[in-house]
Amino acid sequence: NNVMKRVKANDPVAMVQIGLRRNEAGDYDDAFRYVSKAAELGDVGAHYQLAIFYRKGHGVEKDVKKEVYHLEQAAIGGHPTARNNLGCKEKKNGRMDRA
Repeated sequence: NNVMKRVKANDPVAMVQIGLRRNEAGDYDDAFRYVSKAAELGDVGAHYQLAIFYRKGHGVEKDVKKEVYHLEQAAIGGHPTARNNLGCKEKKNGRMDRA
């Protein structure tokens, strides 16, 4: 499989692809493992996906602080949906100056 060859070569985009496939199949632990590795390699989409995993508790315990951390990392990297979600979260928490 070409994607698995890319994963073995430490391609973070391929790791996110595999992680999302595993997530869709309900294998949350494996999904979290692949996406975490991609985030460690600096992939902003992986950080966004980790925020979702922490919000939903997929492969990990629900953790708002870690969700926000990964949203921030993705937003800093330019991920538009992460920026939006982070702003909404700040607004909801009454921190309009950060929204």
